[in-house]
Amino acid sequence: MNKTDLISHLASKHEVSKAEAGRIVETLLDAIVTTVKKGDTVSIPGFGSFKQHARAARTGVNPSTGDKIKIAAAKLPKFSPGAGFKAAVDPKAAARKAAAKPAAKVAKAAKPAAKAKGKK
Repeated sequence: MNKTDLISHLASKHEVSKAEAGRIVETLLDAIVTTVKKGDTVSIPGFGSFKQHARAARTGVNPSTGDKIKIAAAKLPKFSPGAGFKAAVDPKAAARKAAAKPAAKVAKAAKPAAKAKGKK
């Protein structure tokens, strides 16, 4: 799905014109870009969060000559998908993660009991 498809889907789903849907999408994207550019985070519960990630300067190697080169520091946008988005994309992984959580809590609760027995 590209931007045009998204605008068409939004227009048909909410019975608005494509022009109006396009303005809504542009406003949404502009708000996300402006906020992340300032260094703030945009969080959409169930979907994910957009934030700025700083990459430190480092030394790299030119593959054709083998010379070391300096790579400048950079600020990059980063998207982290939310739990709801991950579960929608891979429901089996979400089910495995949900099943593993209670087992991990039981294991943590069993450790103090085992330590107490060893001290007697």
